[in-house]
Amino acid sequence: MGEFSRGGKSRGQEATKAWDHDTQTAAILVPLGILEVTCAQLSIIFGTSRETSDFIVDGLQLWWDQRKALYPRISKLQVDLDNGPNVSSHRTQFIKRMVEFVDNNQLVVELAYYPPYHSKYNPIERCWGRLEEHWNGTLLDTTETVLQWAKTMIWKRVSPIVRLLDHPYQNGVRLTKKAFRPFEERLQRSVILPKWSAIIQPQQAR
Repeated sequence: MGEFSRGGKSRGQEATKAWDHDTQTAAILVPLGILEVTCAQLSIIFGTSRETSDFIVDGLQLWWDQRKALYPRISKLQVDLDNGPNVSSHRTQFIKRMVEFVDNNQLVVELAYYPPYHSKYNPIERCWGRLEEHWNGTLLDTTETVLQWAKTMIWKRVSPIVRLLDHPYQNGVRLTKKAFRPFEERLQRSVILPKWSAIIQPQQAR
């Protein structure tokens, strides 16, 4: 965030003054997008720390807590993911947290990955493009400004649900091979595409 030029246009009696390069960043917000493709409902969760596996799964839990009442009969979630390092099916902390998510919510989760360089087929990428068009020309210099402009975006006639996840996250959290083994064993990897598709079944609490 900061008074940076975004190359867009804004209305007003005077031209908006902005910096032409990033020198004095006020703060950083990390966006996490979750798109419910059947109803076009977009949720955007802004973190105030880092994009880590823990932030992503915490954001997923925040989304599910808010939306699960609308899906009382849902017992399985298919989560379509990009090929980012923090959501890799071999990322130890991500898989650990996803296994815990599955058990805590008693949901079957299928992790389905887009191959590299196929982001144009991922609907969430078009949402980000729409958001950039929407707030270009605006000085995104405060958290409140970012949140309010994100809320006024429209995606397929639906306004997004915007939340702030104000929590510090640590980079580089990972498990040893020994500690990761029981979580790895919970993955039912596809025989044909083991790297790109994996299912996690919930275990009943003892």
